[in-house]
Amino acid sequence: MFQVMAETCSYLHKKIALLFFFVALTFAQDEKQFMYNGFQGAKLHLDGLANIHPNGLLQMTNSSLQGSGHVFYPQPLKFNTSRSFSTTFVFAINTDVPGHGGHGIAFVISSSMNFDHAVPAEYLGIFNISNNGNNSNHVIAVELDTVQNAVFKDIDGNHVGIDINGLESVGSASVAYYSDEERKNMSLQLSGGTPMQIWIDYDGAKMLMNVTVAPLKHPKPKKYLLSTPVNLSPALLDPVYVGFSSSTGLTATEHYISGWSWSQIGQAQDLDLTKLPSFPKIRSQRKKLKVLFIVLIVVLSLLLEMIAGVAFAVWRKKYEELKEPWEQEYISHRFSFKDLYTATKGFKDSELLGFGGFGKVYKGVIPSTQTQVAVKKVSHDSRQGMREFLSEIVTMRRLRHRNLVQLLGYCRRKGELLLVYDYMPNGSLDKYLFKSKNSNLSWAQRFNIAKGVAAALLYLHEEWEQVVLHRDVKASNILLDAEMNARLGDFGLARLYDHESDPRSTHVVGTVGYLAPELSITGKPTTATDVFSFGIFLLEVACGRRPNSLQEFSREDFVLVDWVYDCWKKGVILETSDPTLEGNHQVEEMELVLKLGLLCSHPKPEGRPSMRNVVQFLHGDASLPDIPSDYDHQSNSYFGGSWRISSSLPSLSSLGISHATISSDNSVIHNGR
Repeated sequence: MFQVMAETCSYLHKKIALLFFFVALTFAQDEKQFMYNGFQGAKLHLDGLANIHPNGLLQMTNSSLQGSGHVFYPQPLKFNTSRSFSTTFVFAINTDVPGHGGHGIAFVISSSMNFDHAVPAEYLGIFNISNNGNNSNHVIAVELDTVQNAVFKDIDGNHVGIDINGLESVGSASVAYYSDEERKNMSLQLSGGTPMQIWIDYDGAKMLMNVTVAPLKHPKPKKYLLSTPVNLSPALLDPVYVGFSSSTGLTATEHYISGWSWSQIGQAQDLDLTKLPSFPKIRSQRKKLKVLFIVLIVVLSLLLEMIAGVAFAVWRKKYEELKEPWEQEYISHRFSFKDLYTATKGFKDSELLGFGGFGKVYKGVIPSTQTQVAVKKVSHDSRQGMREFLSEIVTMRRLRHRNLVQLLGYCRRKGELLLVYDYMPNGSLDKYLFKSKNSNLSWAQRFNIAKGVAAALLYLHEEWEQVVLHRDVKASNILLDAEMNARLGDFGLARLYDHESDPRSTHVVGTVGYLAPELSITGKPTTATDVFSFGIFLLEVACGRRPNSLQEFSREDFVLVDWVYDCWKKGVILETSDPTLEGNHQVEEMELVLKLGLLCSHPKPEGRPSMRNVVQFLHGDASLPDIPSDYDHQSNSYFGGSWRISSSLPSLSSLGISHATISSDNSVIHNGR
């Protein structure tokens, strides 16, 4: 009997051990693969604009401008030695303004779920201007990008790209799928609201990533859209998190995901399309013109007349402008869209001069006068405040100074505002200070540029009929004419007010690194806040460095004004001068510019000189005072302590300001490029 009991216990032990083995195997598989046919009840990590609808639809972004959202599987994953994986998800992108949506969705594999320092718009909520391209990011992304960005060498505004630690893709392709019926690639539009499915498969042994896209319910195409050899091992840092990031730009765009499957042990499981939550109906876009075909036989002359009429309507719509009755008073300041279209060769990329937070800038030649101009295209989808905005544009058109970029006029179309400026053949100053490895900008030219910008600000602050606050003085907004003379430009953030009156309180605008510290408290711009930005600009010119960045070797925060001040205290301020000058500068002038830069960037507004004083100092008409004893930025108690970038930005964040950008009055983001 005891022997029977012993055999029975042994049998039970084996059964229990086998059961535990299968349970353990099940959990091991769960760690390597998962699937969501809708996200109802899913316990995912969400931040930013991301949320899950009651029906299980995952919405990454909403109608907010310059926003981002992140969604991650909450558990960290470890890769096997081959680092292979397979994933698929269903998505849709819907924009308010057709052709102007931004900025897309990215599937992300990252060593962290913390993207607090990332910025939206073109950085897709993953990177910022400082860390983009850094190998220490340990981030892999497959982007579905709806905006072309020349800085990242994007092929177009509708592509799939494979990114490693930065947004310059190692492989990309315009969005399309292979149709077995048509036996050719059929193009797809990401931002058209059409539901699509994407498959991403990485073979770690072959170090090959394949990406395939197709409309929803279409079988997975046999031919890949993108097949790129790439070694992901250096970028993958176990454990990792997998998920999505999405961001919006200057127009409202909604990004949705309805289902997601992931596997590290073979092909990702197929989603059950019948269980996926439905996407919202696409918002009505422009009504398509319906052409009624005439069935009855008509006289040939009437038919020809109809064809001619249609041809004329198409021609007219190509150059159609938006004009309202109240604009009649500004008619003399207006350019025709046809002239601007012709001047820029149809706004071809070959005529693109650059772009920033407010839109793209094109070179053009007005056909009637052969005048060279720069045309800035700004997207807008609302007429709110447009009358007041145009009034200020026309007022600023009357500004006349040899060191200002002349605003010549404007044009309006539905969804677009075009501003026309004088063309500056030598571009912006920042490319000579920071982007050219062998800058040939001499000290004499730099000193002349500093004096020119000072003269322009004196004119704006004191010599014109109203006070004009520029609010974004920096090297990238200083343009150079044919003789390398400085022209202060980009009045997109400028504000006017009458002499002897105070400017209205407003939102904080400008670019981080150039903002006076009192702005984060008062939100009120003054001439002293422009002087502060000018002081930082002087240090840029003399030192050849940006106002803040990460140091090349230590990867620590570097604040230019603190560094120059520390060197001044040690008696070695000249050691901060730009090494590319190789000593080819006037020592007295260099020391003057460095010390004046410190005085203008005094942490207290009352400690800064006026622009009239600044001009006198630069021209040798007045003696430069000593740096005051209460100057120290790092210990100054005016705002309760240090205002270095590493400590001041959290307080800015509480005001709704990101680490890399500052929002303007109308919620437009200025990236400072």
